[in-house]
Amino acid sequence: MKRREFLKQTSVAASGLVLLNVLPSYAYGMLKIGSSPYRKSLFEIFSNPENSYRPFVRWWWNGDKIEKAELARELRVLKDAGIGGVEINPISFPLRTDDMGKTSVDWLSDEWIDLLKFTLEEAKSLDMTCDLLVGTGFPMGGDFLEKEECSQIVVIAVKKLKGPLTTEFSLFDLYKEADPAITSPYSGRTMEMLEVKMVPDPLNHMDEVVNLSDQIKNGIIKVSVPKGEYAVYGLVKIERFMSVIQGAPGGMGPVLNHYNVEAVKKYLNRMSDAIQQKIGPLAPNIRSFFIDSLETEGTNWNSDMMSEFKKRRGYDLYPYLPFVLFKIGGMGNTTGQNILYPVKTGPEFKKMIDRMRYDFELTKAEIFEERFVHTFVQWCKDNKIKSRAQAYGRGYFPLEGSFDIDIPECETWLKYGIGEDVTEEKFMQYPWHLGRGNTMINKLVSSAAHLKDKKLISSEELTNTDMVFNEALEILKIVGDQSTISGVTHPVFHGFNYSPPDAPFPGWITYGGYFNEKNTIWPYFKHYTDYRARLSAVLQQATMFANIALLAPFADQWSEYGAQNEPFPVVVSPAYQALIWESIHQNGNACDYVSERVITGSEVNKGFLVYGKRKYHTLFLIEVRSLDISTASKLHEFVSGGGRVFCIEALPEKSTGWNNYEKRDLEVQEWIKKMQAFPDRFIFLRKPVSDFMSWYKGIQEKYMLTPYVKIEEPKTFITQVRYQTDKAELFLFVNSSSKHDASLDIAFDKEVIKHKKPWLWDAVTGQRFRLEVTDGHLRIDLGTADSKLIVFDHEKRGDLWKFNPPTGKNTKEFNNTWNVEFRHYDGSVKKEELNHLTDLKELPGYANFAGTIIYRNTFNVIGDASEYFLNLGSVYGICEVYVNGKVAGTKWFGQRIYALDGLLHEGMNGIEIKVVTVMVNYMKTLKDNTVAQYWTNLKKKDQPLQSIGLVGPVTVYQKK
Repeated sequence: MKRREFLKQTSVAASGLVLLNVLPSYAYGMLKIGSSPYRKSLFEIFSNPENSYRPFVRWWWNGDKIEKAELARELRVLKDAGIGGVEINPISFPLRTDDMGKTSVDWLSDEWIDLLKFTLEEAKSLDMTCDLLVGTGFPMGGDFLEKEECSQIVVIAVKKLKGPLTTEFSLFDLYKEADPAITSPYSGRTMEMLEVKMVPDPLNHMDEVVNLSDQIKNGIIKVSVPKGEYAVYGLVKIERFMSVIQGAPGGMGPVLNHYNVEAVKKYLNRMSDAIQQKIGPLAPNIRSFFIDSLETEGTNWNSDMMSEFKKRRGYDLYPYLPFVLFKIGGMGNTTGQNILYPVKTGPEFKKMIDRMRYDFELTKAEIFEERFVHTFVQWCKDNKIKSRAQAYGRGYFPLEGSFDIDIPECETWLKYGIGEDVTEEKFMQYPWHLGRGNTMINKLVSSAAHLKDKKLISSEELTNTDMVFNEALEILKIVGDQSTISGVTHPVFHGFNYSPPDAPFPGWITYGGYFNEKNTIWPYFKHYTDYRARLSAVLQQATMFANIALLAPFADQWSEYGAQNEPFPVVVSPAYQALIWESIHQNGNACDYVSERVITGSEVNKGFLVYGKRKYHTLFLIEVRSLDISTASKLHEFVSGGGRVFCIEALPEKSTGWNNYEKRDLEVQEWIKKMQAFPDRFIFLRKPVSDFMSWYKGIQEKYMLTPYVKIEEPKTFITQVRYQTDKAELFLFVNSSSKHDASLDIAFDKEVIKHKKPWLWDAVTGQRFRLEVTDGHLRIDLGTADSKLIVFDHEKRGDLWKFNPPTGKNTKEFNNTWNVEFRHYDGSVKKEELNHLTDLKELPGYANFAGTIIYRNTFNVIGDASEYFLNLGSVYGICEVYVNGKVAGTKWFGQRIYALDGLLHEGMNGIEIKVVTVMVNYMKTLKDNTVAQYWTNLKKKDQPLQSIGLVGPVTVYQKK
């Protein structure tokens, strides 16, 4: 041990704080594992999480209109709300907003760097972590880039003509047609016509293509069209085609060319050098450099793109490129026009072009990984700072893109439909799946992390453009639990707006949830951050279990539709893909996604496909029709070695790519035939017409895919995940419904829980309770939006879990008059008597209420006052209950049932129920408030009125 490290550790140990177990988190970092005199138990880590496990926020420095005093104030506001860290995110100033005359500080200017230094020092004093965005807005770029350092794209323009016809048109017409309708075009983009070709419609052979490029004169092209249907294709290169989305001053301008390694290095070094030459090393005050959304809008070009393609794929793509490319639109996604936009093609020509399209997507993904991802990761290492990135978008490897990233990041959204009953049909109608907060990319990113044995998996979480001012804590919990089930172990809330307290109401809002001290929910927000912190703390000590693997048909998708812009694809292929992994978890198994690269890089050992520390006994191919030869060979090794492969809806029948495909197709088919010699281990399955959960349950039973926890009657809104440590098994069960309770009869695999005792670890309170499990069997009740963390370990002593029953004996319903006090957000107070409880949005005078409603009543207790419970029934909002002036507790999700032990006495008892509502109904009424109207009433953001208040029925009863 080095002398300096020895002195650090001995000084901390000598302080006596170790013995008291009250070390600040920075001190634990000084006491390295293996040399610490005291190491927290898993439960201690869970019950009282260190700040590094607490949720972080994306901290938007709006317009970089920042000042030291306000930076310091906001850090303390966040700290008090249970936030453990911030992602410093310079971004444009929001539209429709009064900036109060405050000036912007240019990104990377001396003043900006001084403010950054101040922020890092303040955060350190509060034991808060800081991450730092690379660039401003997204994707990174700036006006300081040279032309060749900016992103480029090659696109097509198609004009259909009917001959015989002689006509002419200007290149400007083709440029206008080609100009992609992306989200953020750069005003200084320049276009160059690479080629103009005329083709018949339909097109069957390349020898039918006529090159018209030599007929361009003075920007005009003359075309003689023979009799019949034809089209003119223009192949157009656009340089500096895209502008940084929401860039801040100093970081606005054209987007960086991620395929240009020298440009990437120059950009990254410019940032780190500017900061560190002024204030010294950023490590360890910055935990990670962060790459936000790689929404590069379909960028596909670099000066050596075609030469690299030929070197890697073995043929020249350029003559075929106009037919490989699709028309693109917003976010660089292929558009619905592609059905009618290009000419029709014959089957053999289409097969050729589809294979070439795969080759082009593969080449782009390889170059992006080599030149951008690897360069970024190395730059982070050189600066002794971790890499964190949303390593997905359009044209990047969905799995391998996250392999080298220290902190891979997912994306989880807050949107309408979450918690509701969503049929499979509706779920599959829209690629951005209805009813789910977790995007489809989450399972891919978390699988990549598991394959590389990473436990810290972050997520941009609660991203919100539809439900602003409607941040009910119950919905936040459902979304967060869905995120956790998808593999996330640490949320970064999206987001917290830099907004001075004297900014005109409601403040500066870029987008995202209204996480602000002016929100009605803010005084209670720490309930949610505590809950998430405890789950993050314990799950980051463990490894998610999975012994089933999934291979999605990405090669087929890239061939037919082109790479999609994850996590917002136009096409999910097949549409039911996510239902497979969900059904597996709903039935007590668990899975990871794998890729062909993972499969070929695996070993086969005793019937398992082994990759690093992960091993799988079963692999599902989800409508996979194309495979690389090496993948097919490895699958045969797996099947012949005792593994099992299920092929859903399709057997692989062809190879990937174009060059020499006939020979390679035959080799793939030969490997498939060899696997068919093992009919009990290479199995074709039809997908169900509906009810994927029951379909998988049937497969599970027929083929003995033993679940580690058997759920007697699985439900689509109930799911689970399993984590492991050296000494414990952890099972998290989640109810994602805001409408349905569930009672589950479950049985744990006896080998899994052997010699261990069962506990309920309550992530809401940080307490744990013994459970009574008989022969592995347990019955648990999950209320709406509920979750249960069940842990099997070697602890033996503790209090027995006491369940709050929803009904009982000697039941009394409050059907008399309630005295109600309305404390409106606007400061007004009104008192009224209500003869019966109802959803206040149905009462004209209160439909637009926001604030606190206090319901008061009395009830009589005759005789024994022990073991009473209060059930509030339906409540729309956060509720606090007082009985006889004493606190009964706060509940913010699910069943609102209170144990009243020690609070009642014989005779009359007073009850006070405080309900805190969301703000959206009120915000809709502020017609003169531009910001409020934009987020609640305009176009797609026209939000429905929300249910509010205490609906009941309210009952008190004794335990049976």
